[in-house]
Amino acid sequence: MKQLRSNVIRAGLEALYFTGAHRLFRPIFAGVGSIFMLHHVRPAPEAAFRPNSHLEITPKFLRTVLSHLRSHDVDIVTMDEVHRRLSERDFSRRFAAFTFDDGYRDNRDFALPVMREFDAPFTVYVASDFAQAQGNLWWVALEMVIAAASSLEIPIDGVTTRIDTSTLSAKSVAFERVHNWLRALPGRDDLDREIGELCSRHGIDRRKICSDLCMSWDELKGFAGEALVSIGAHSITHCNIAKQTDEMASEEMTRSRSRIEDVLQRPVLHFAYPYGDRHAAGPREFALAKRCGFKTAVTTRPGMIFPESAEHPTALPRLSLNGNFQQERILPVLTSGAATAMWNGFRRVDAA
Repeated sequence: MKQLRSNVIRAGLEALYFTGAHRLFRPIFAGVGSIFMLHHVRPAPEAAFRPNSHLEITPKFLRTVLSHLRSHDVDIVTMDEVHRRLSERDFSRRFAAFTFDDGYRDNRDFALPVMREFDAPFTVYVASDFAQAQGNLWWVALEMVIAAASSLEIPIDGVTTRIDTSTLSAKSVAFERVHNWLRALPGRDDLDREIGELCSRHGIDRRKICSDLCMSWDELKGFAGEALVSIGAHSITHCNIAKQTDEMASEEMTRSRSRIEDVLQRPVLHFAYPYGDRHAAGPREFALAKRCGFKTAVTTRPGMIFPESAEHPTALPRLSLNGNFQQERILPVLTSGAATAMWNGFRRVDAA
């Protein structure tokens, strides 16, 4: 299903490009700007089994994106400036903001040098448990388990189910099935327990994954001192906030911010919802982020920024720079707003 969806999206992007339809959509649906969503920036690995490849782009493609925006005279701005332009209704120039989720070390090692080339500011949303090497990057752990195993036994709906992972195609099917099961578990402790047991059975040290991939607090101190870098909050545990009680959801937002502020000694005014789709961030979460004092909060709902977005600063959409679609020709389609307009049923704002 995941591969089918990817193929459908690719076909849609290609159709818009080759027909030139995106040029017709641009004046109506390009909006006043965009917020790009990224996770990893690093050279492409050689592994055949890469179910999380959509979360990474190469430094070369990031450079291509920035070149495209600069060539079209688009302002690359901070999230503070996004907030200012929305608040003051300053839409005289088109803008783009770059945001990176989770706090990966490759943001420093590979993204920062490229951003410096273009004098382009960006925001990194940090999950505070990740910075403490206590986080649960369960989707990476699941990839590692399946890559090494020939079969799995998973207690789906209380019934132990044996899943084949002996071939590349079987591994891909297994990853999607188990990933969906884990995402659907009711609470953050349930997910933590199940992936913990799975890792224990297959000899995967999931805490080491965190320290291997994510910047520590000490590293973040130096990173946050860079002139182009802003740090936002991305919860404590990277749980699905929509599944938590009001009290726990509030704690995930406020305590993550206070942890970061205590260590970095600077205000944290912007938030990114973990997972961020409509199953992980809705009206309750948008209102809660506002009550917690965040200027903006970003989702993973696809969309452009329109003047009407000023009424929903804690429900902002983003454009994903997806590792499965790293072709220069898709960039005019993405920035035209054509693809996201079709995805959203031609609604300019999706904040419900």
